[in-house]
Amino acid sequence: MAKIRFREASIIPGFRLTFGFTIFYLSIIVIIPIIGIYIHTFQLDWDAFVRIVTGPRFLAALQLSFGASALAAMFNVVIGVLIAWVLTRYSFPGRRVLDAVVDLPFALPTAVAGISLTAIYAPSGVIGQFFAPLGIRIAYTPIGIWIALVFIGLPFVVRTVQPVLQDFDREVEEASATLGASRLTTIVQVLLPNLVPAILTGFALAFSRAVGEYGSVIFIAGNLPRQTEILPLLIVFRLEEFNYPAAAAIAAVMMTVSFIILLVINLIQAWSRRRFGHV
Repeated sequence: MAKIRFREASIIPGFRLTFGFTIFYLSIIVIIPIIGIYIHTFQLDWDAFVRIVTGPRFLAALQLSFGASALAAMFNVVIGVLIAWVLTRYSFPGRRVLDAVVDLPFALPTAVAGISLTAIYAPSGVIGQFFAPLGIRIAYTPIGIWIALVFIGLPFVVRTVQPVLQDFDREVEEASATLGASRLTTIVQVLLPNLVPAILTGFALAFSRAVGEYGSVIFIAGNLPRQTEILPLLIVFRLEEFNYPAAAAIAAVMMTVSFIILLVINLIQAWSRRRFGHV
C-alpha cells in the first residue's frame, strides 16, 4: 500500500511567492530601466546610430574606459589577494584599523575621492611633484584615471577573497608541507585552485564598478576629447545637449559590451567551480 506523503509546512515563504517578488522587484528596478534605454536608442535611424558608435571620439572613450578598467581590475586582483592574505593570516598591531581602511572607498563619496586624488597627483601635489621634474604627469592623463579606478575597485577583491581564506582549512596546507611540497607548490596547487572562483568574482565586481565610474574620475582625468574622456562623461555631455537618443545609444553599447564581458567571466567562474570542485 502506497504511503501518502504530506507536504511539510514551512515558516519561510515558498518558491512561488519569493520567485514572484524577485521577478517583480528586478523588473521595476533593473529590467524596465534597461529596456527604456534601448527604446530611446531606437529613436535613431541606423545611419545615425552607426555614426555615433563608430566616431573617433566614442571609440577613444570606449577603449579608454574598458582598457583602464580591465588593467585596474587585474592590478587589484594581485594587490587585493595580497592584502586579504595579510589581514587573514597574520596578527599585528593596527590590523583592525587596516581592515577598516580597506572599506573607505565604499563609504567615501566618489567626488571627494576624485578631488583628493587630483590634489595628491597633480604636478604640484604631494606625490605628483616628485614626478613632474622627470616629465611624468599623473593627473589629467590615463595614468590618473587608472589610479582612480584602482582606488574604487580594490575593496571588491579584498572582501571577496578574504572570507575564502578565512574558511580555508589550514590542515590542508600543513599536510602539503608534511608531504614535502614547497611553499610555491602549496600556493599554486593547493591554495590557488580554491581561490580562483573568488578571484574571478572580485575581478568582475571591480571591473564592472570601474567601467561605470564617474565621480572619482572626472576630476583627475582632465576630460580631454580622444585622450582622457571616459564613456560616462560622454553620456553626460550628450544629456547636457538634450540629445537623449545619442546618450541612450552610447549607454546601450556600453551596457551590451559590459554584459558580454561579465557573461564570459561568469562562464569561466562556473567552469572553475566544476574544475576545482569549489562550492
